[in-house]
Amino acid sequence: MSNIGWKRYPQDVVGQLFLAVENNDVINSETAELPLIQLGTSQQNIQNFYALCLQFWSDGFTREELLSLINILLAGKELTTEQHKRYKYIRARYKHLRFAQRLYSQKHDTDKIFKATTVYLGHLQDGFKNADKKSINYYGRVLRLLLSRPAWNWVKRSLENLQVDNQVGFEYYVSHQIKQLTLLLDKPNLTGTQFHDMRKIVSQQVSFFDTWRSIENNPPEVYAISRFLANINGLMGQKHDEMVADKLSGTREYETPTPLDSHIRECLEQLVGKIVRVS
Repeated sequence: MSNIGWKRYPQDVVGQLFLAVENNDVINSETAELPLIQLGTSQQNIQNFYALCLQFWSDGFTREELLSLINILLAGKELTTEQHKRYKYIRARYKHLRFAQRLYSQKHDTDKIFKATTVYLGHLQDGFKNADKKSINYYGRVLRLLLSRPAWNWVKRSLENLQVDNQVGFEYYVSHQIKQLTLLLDKPNLTGTQFHDMRKIVSQQVSFFDTWRSIENNPPEVYAISRFLANINGLMGQKHDEMVADKLSGTREYETPTPLDSHIRECLEQLVGKIVRVS
């Protein structure tokens, strides 16, 4: 399918997505009754959803702005409250577009440089949140290389030339993700990697419903699913932050098998129970 000339959305739609992404890991109890969840979507939606995610990333910041924040950290300084917020929002745009590439592309994978940048932005954030100078220096220097102009131009071309999957391929991919989530739920204990893999599946689905509700101006059922997923994402994010902090402090190894929090398990089981399987 030709992707020359991606659709452009008005700023109110982009603004809706910004608000959704800003709250995509906020613990809440907005959804009293979770609607049934249909995994599939139309071919046009696949195309349009990626277009909005690409616009959300490309219009949200500049390469120079992100490099300036990284250079402040490498100079041994702390980010101001406003700079910290900007870093958080830029990283959120990377994460949202990475989820979009995994959801909508034919390969259901991310450009390697873009993937590495997204991952290392997270590691750098963990570093400065936990005052880990070694992590800040290492990941900051790697990110400067990944954000060099040649790498930046490569990434932009890759993102703009992405080939989206068809409806059948999309449904197969999402069904497989839910199957993996169910298999992980069946385990009595999870390693750090398994827990993180489970959260990535949830986060991808949050991004899907956040994009959908932004384009269609918050249909009630789509909004309810989005907020329910955001609650799980927030609970799992909070737990993962604790796991990373324990790893950095030497309190507990990240890969130590641990029972899944009972409240998180309950929410995930409710989610899986509402999914309408694609035939």
